[in-house]
Amino acid sequence: LGKLNLDEFAMGGSTEYSAFKVTKNPWNLKNVPGGSSGGSAAAVAANLVPWALGSDTGGSIRQPASFCGVVGLKPTYGLVSRYGLVAFASSLDQIGPITKDVKDAAILLNVIVGHDEKDTTSEKINDKDYTKCLKNDVKGLKIGIPKEFIEEEGLDSEIKDVILKDIEALRQLGAEVEEFSLPTTKDGLAPYYIISSAEASSNLARFDSIRYGYRTKEFTSVEELVEKSRSEGFGREVKRRIMLGTYALSSGYYDAYYNKAQKFRAKLKQDFKEAFKKYDIIIGPVSPILPFKIGERCEDPTAMYLADIYTININLATVPALSMPGGKSSDGLPIGLQLIGDVFTEEKIYKVAYALEKKLNLEFERGV
Repeated sequence: LGKLNLDEFAMGGSTEYSAFKVTKNPWNLKNVPGGSSGGSAAAVAANLVPWALGSDTGGSIRQPASFCGVVGLKPTYGLVSRYGLVAFASSLDQIGPITKDVKDAAILLNVIVGHDEKDTTSEKINDKDYTKCLKNDVKGLKIGIPKEFIEEEGLDSEIKDVILKDIEALRQLGAEVEEFSLPTTKDGLAPYYIISSAEASSNLARFDSIRYGYRTKEFTSVEELVEKSRSEGFGREVKRRIMLGTYALSSGYYDAYYNKAQKFRAKLKQDFKEAFKKYDIIIGPVSPILPFKIGERCEDPTAMYLADIYTININLATVPALSMPGGKSSDGLPIGLQLIGDVFTEEKIYKVAYALEKKLNLEFERGV
């Protein structure tokens, strides 16, 4: 048992914003493993551990799982206790498993689900054995593919080809797959970063060097102690999000930004709810881009944020989603497929993922 690397306070999509060192992708050491839970995904992919836990606020389990060719589940909000997790954005954060295959993910979820009196957001649900749904049978299941996911301008052509092949494989297994429109998802990025940054600003206020956090060595007053400690102790990306969140919550801007973002979130939740009246599972890419080179996007935070376009809506809607290996690029880099379900329908996600895993027979070579 041990601690694995991640972006500082889980703020980042490449594990390059770590307070320690940069984690490398086992498939190509020049590439990032994704983030923020890049250390967990890389360790599983490199055979260092059989499984690991990650935290997912906007894709931080699924994106590194996709980049490293492993399985990662973001459970329904409240299914797994967050007690012990350092808070980033409390209404979005969720703990989930990262494993080598779907069966291991189901076994690990069995262990970590359940109500926790120390986390008031954890739900009381009946005991379930998620391994019982691992049957190689998806006949009759209805699967929807949002047009917005496939027609996204920034989607890499190799990723699109892999997703379409995976969809065809599900059809061959007997599932009914059809396109539909979910236009709200195209606009989720800005509301997500407003809400998550606002909650981060509030949550990280406790790191004042008096109760928590790094303490500067030289100061002459309490104000200087707090100011210098936070300035020296927080990394660049964390400061950026604290400032953005503080601005969004400030007087005169609350209604213009934060309140509007919350209204969007309510609309998005309703749209997903309507979609799941028709479909058992929604399918799509995890990331619009392939694993990129270390240092390639550090100076362009907007480009880094845009890589979350397919994952952030899941957290806003509080629904579960799983990333699984869907194929490889021409350079041999993993490409992840995302399976999204309605709240507390992890069994359906596992069922489809297990059948597809068997169908694709992805004998990925783990590690370097």
